[in-house]
This record gives sequence, structure tokens and C-alpha cells, in this order.
Amino acid sequence: MSENVYVIQPVEGDNYRVLHEEIVSLIESAGAEYAGTIYQNIREINPATYIGEGKLAQLAERLAGLDVTVLFNGELSPSQTLNLSAALDGKKVIDRTTLILDIFALRAASSEGKLQVELAQLRYLYPRLRGKGEALSRLGGGIGTRGPGESKLETDRRHIRARIRALEARLRELEQRRALQTARRKKERVKTVALVGYTNTGKSTLLNALTGADGMVKDALFATLDPMARACKIDGVPFLFVDTVGFLQSLPHHLIEAFKSTLESAVSCDLALIVCDAAGEYEMQLETTLETLRGMGFSSPYLVVMNKCDVGEPVRLPCEAPVLISAKTGMGLEELKRRVYAALKDDLVDTVLFVPYPAMAEYGALRALLWERSATYTDDGAEISVAIPAIYADKFAKFAK
Repeated sequence: MSENVYVIQPVEGDNYRVLHEEIVSLIESAGAEYAGTIYQNIREINPATYIGEGKLAQLAERLAGLDVTVLFNGELSPSQTLNLSAALDGKKVIDRTTLILDIFALRAASSEGKLQVELAQLRYLYPRLRGKGEALSRLGGGIGTRGPGESKLETDRRHIRARIRALEARLRELEQRRALQTARRKKERVKTVALVGYTNTGKSTLLNALTGADGMVKDALFATLDPMARACKIDGVPFLFVDTVGFLQSLPHHLIEAFKSTLESAVSCDLALIVCDAAGEYEMQLETTLETLRGMGFSSPYLVVMNKCDVGEPVRLPCEAPVLISAKTGMGLEELKRRVYAALKDDLVDTVLFVPYPAMAEYGALRALLWERSATYTDDGAEISVAIPAIYADKFAKFAK
């Protein structure tokens, strides 16, 4: 039987309903069942239990006798978590971060992804060791116990600090390896296009549609956690498209920090495609994505891509010239490719070369420096349509028509 989760939803700001819709989707993504919600107007945060005594008593009465996990749609301190659990007859109390970490642990497939999840969990759980009390002496079940789990928390603080240092060292090694891969791609003149954006906006579906990849596609939040890179030729020129982990409102900073090495592909890309859901809260999705990226030092050019336009086009465009597509049906993909090429062609020279047959050997020695599109052979030589990186254009000046 799956875990039943009851939500405490703070009513703060104008977007609390969107946050509530997201938390329900997150619960389902974690394989649990949504059991209900109690809303709480927040005028002043209670340092002991976050919500007031009256609302807490009301919640305890409503949940009396029910086998549920209580999820606070925000971030709780260790003492608040402990006090809420005690006031609710010992029921398990978790917060938004715990749920997201659990989904990350469920989704991570690569060794690096698992390392990053474990690091994020240990960093989050470490300051909560003092407040978990008896929970440390038993193995847990359900949300919040995947990854390192309760059994690792039985160790003392010194052991956990050592494990965190070991994970950080291992991830630094992997980050250095990725930096070498990035340097190699730049040396080979392959432009990188990062697919970034809110979770569940169709980034993986778009990667598959553009490159013919067979990456996992699922209608769930954080369905893709590990990055996937696939090559795609546009007008004869190869580009590398990279799918990345999705963003979410109020995504805790330490989660972003833990996945920083994975997200480097987004920060260091030549062009970013910010994918939004045309049938959803696309303005909020774009704002959240840009805010998160800029917090990581992102400064690359980007295109806004409105996906799922087969379901519904945006009522109000979030920027001057977004690309309207449907990754599912293929609508708008050729226009997207054209826009990608136009954004990255500044250091390319599109031209036609004429190579006489006696000069074929000389041309062949330089051939790796350009990309050929097509060739027509005549009695005297070959006319070749090419794209040449601008830095190498002079090497082919003698073959210009």
C-alpha cells in the first residue's frame, strides 16, 4: 500500500495555489497518494511549530486516527519538524525539500547522479541529526528514506562529515573530467545547446525529437535527473544538445549547489533553449528558470521555446519572439532549428568552394576544418557547399568561387 500524504499549505503571496498544484504532482511523482490539504494563513511564523497553536490543534483533530504522513509545503527547521510530529501524535512530518530529495533519489540512475543526491541529502540531514532523536535508531520507510537513508544517520557526526568530504572530492574529480570534455568539444568547434527550464515542460521529448535519441519521457516532475547529450546536424553543421535537470519554484539553494557540476552544461553552453509549457504557468516558469540560471552565473544567449502548443498556445507571449513548437507532434521544429542556427552562425562562413581535381589532395588535408553540405562534380573539379569556422576561412581563400 502506498504512503498517504496530507499537506499543510501556507497561504503566502499570490502563487500559493500553483505551489499547491506542484506539491500534489510531487507527491504523485514520489509514488505516494495525496490525502488532503489544510490551508494556513501566515501572519507570523511560530518559531516552535511554524503554524499557530489553534491551527495545529485543528490539524491534530482532523488527522486523529489516520495513518498519514504530514507534508509541510515549505521548509521547516529541525526543531519545528520534531515539535510538529510530537503535536500530531507522533506522525511523520516532512517538508518540501525532503520530498524533492526523495524524488531525486528515486530518479537518479547514473553514478554521478546518485553521488549528487546522497551529498544533497546528507547536507540537508546533517543539521537535523540533533532533533531526530529515536528516529535514528531504526530503519525508516516511505518518503525521505531513499538514498543514504536512516541507517547512515545512525553514524556519528564525524562519520557523516567524512562522507560529505569524500562525496565532494569525488564530484570534483567528475567535474574536472567534464571540464576536459567541454574543452575538447570547443577544440572540435562543436557548439553546445542546453535545454533548460521548469520541470515537466517537455525538454526530454524535445531532445528526442531533435536528435532521434531515445531518452526516457514521462509525465512527471523531475522525470529526468541525469543529463543526456546528443548530436544533431542543422544545415550540415553538428550541434550538441544537452538535456538537464528541471527547475522548480522555491528549489532549495543547497540542491542547486549539489547539482552544480551537472548544471555546468547549462551555464557554459553556447546557446540555451528555455523550454516553457504553453498550456501552463509559462511566465512563472520563465521567471523561475532565469532567476535560477543567473544565480549560477549564467550569461549565455538564449531562446524561449513555448512547447505543447498543440494543447494550447500562450495567451500572452512572455517575450518578443518565442519559438512556438510541439515536441510531441513536430510542429515548429524546423523553425526552431533555423533559429538555433541563426543564433550560432556568427563565427561561420557559409560559402561554395570550387576545388580543381589537381588540388584535391591539398583540399583533403584541410577538409577536417569545415563541414560539407553537398558537392557537384564537373569536368574541371568539384563545387562544394560548405560551412567554415571564420578562424579558418583564409585557409580556403584560394578555393573561393
